[in-house]
Amino acid sequence: VGMAFSNLVAFFIMLTTAVTLHAHHITDIQSSAQAASALKPIAGQFAFLLFSLGIIGTGLLALPVLAGSAAYAMAGTFRWKNSLALEPQLAKRFYGVIVLATVVGLALDFTSIDPIRALFWSAVINGVTS
Repeated sequence: VGMAFSNLVAFFIMLTTAVTLHAHHITDIQSSAQAASALKPIAGQFAFLLFSLGIIGTGLLALPVLAGSAAYAMAGTFRWKNSLALEPQLAKRFYGVIVLATVVGLALDFTSIDPIRALFWSAVINGVTS
């Protein structure tokens, strides 16, 4: 039920964003700076703050999910013990992948990699490996 509700909310966020941006003739967004600027007709002077909060919130939601799914994929591939219900001492490699994926995700913040492109490709890789 929670997953269905979150997908429904995500769909309407995408729909209302697309309709609003299209109404202001903004149809080609290639970078996070352009996405933040695209919010100016709607959010005014708070556009960059609103976009920043959205990206930070997305990252806080995506990072544990992607780290966990990477750990489950690795554990399934190599037949490691895997469960968040296990103590870390009983599933060291599983929890190690979670820690490593989280550190790598945080380290990306300090690179010149576009966060929108990184989120897109991490979702593609997650979909292929799941």
